[in-house]
This record gives sequence, C-alpha cells and structure tokens, in this order.
Amino acid sequence: MARMHPCEPVGIDFVETAPHRYANSVDLAVTPEQLFEVLADADAWPRWASVITGVEWTTPEPRGAGTRRTVTMRGGLVGDEEFLTWEPPTMMSFRFNESSTRTVRAFAERYDVVPTAGGCRLTWTLALDVGGPSRLGMPLGRPFLNAVFSGFLRNLRRYTDERFATVP
Repeated sequence: MARMHPCEPVGIDFVETAPHRYANSVDLAVTPEQLFEVLADADAWPRWASVITGVEWTTPEPRGAGTRRTVTMRGGLVGDEEFLTWEPPTMMSFRFNESSTRTVRAFAERYDVVPTAGGCRLTWTLALDVGGPSRLGMPLGRPFLNAVFSGFLRNLRRYTDERFATVP
C-alpha cells in the first residue's frame, strides 16, 4: 500500500468554494436508480472514468454518509474516500481523507441527479486544492482537465447505454 498523507477534512460546501472546480453535465438514457446502480458498482468506475484502475469499498453495505472506499488511479495516485452524502437517486458526494501524494491538500466530488423525460441528467462537480508546483500549473491545465472530465461523462453515457440496452 502506498504511503498515505492526510487531506483537509472538507465538507460538501467545498465543491462550491474550492480554488479549483470543474462542473460538467450529461444527459443519460437511464433512470436515476439505474445510474446509482452504476455508481455503487466498484467494477463500473474504471469502465467510464479511465483514470481509475480500481475501486474497493472498505465499509460494508448499506451505503450512506460515512461509507468509505479506496480508489486507485493511473500514475499511482490512491485516495481514501469518505462519503459525505449518499442519497439515491438524487445525490452523492465524497472527499479524500488521505491521498498517496502530499500535493492534494483537499479533494471532493458531488454528483447531482435530476430526472428528465428521457432518463436523467447528471451534474458532476470535482473540487480540489493542491500545493507545491502543481498549484502553479492548475490555471494553465484547466481547459485540458475540463475536457478530460467531460470525456469521462461521454464514456459514462456509452457505458450506461450498453449496460441497460433493451433487446426488442
């Protein structure tokens, strides 16, 4: 296991106040309940968020505020996550309690889901604060990172379309 470093224990409000925020939305042709089925599935995350290589739930079900998981990402980044909210089928949010890099000072994500005529709309907000040299590069990297995050949501649309395809 990677050496872990504590992150600031931010609350859900951090997604609105963080120095670096990325918000993207996607319309999905699945119900909010089906989307939460995907979000609860550890094996699904690497299929649509290609930076993720593994997800391990470290607390037993049922899911809720306080639920924990470990997420492993490309480049060796590991995050110990704690869910701040788990409110199917409308919202979930989590933060990093620890990270394998000191660069990540604080990190949180929020997933807001609203029903639509054709399924649901997901708005994903990622928020972080970083230190060291990474802090200087964040403004320059913003367009690239936003494009990557938007691409993950396009992948999620493809994944949910395939996973919940109906056969005539």
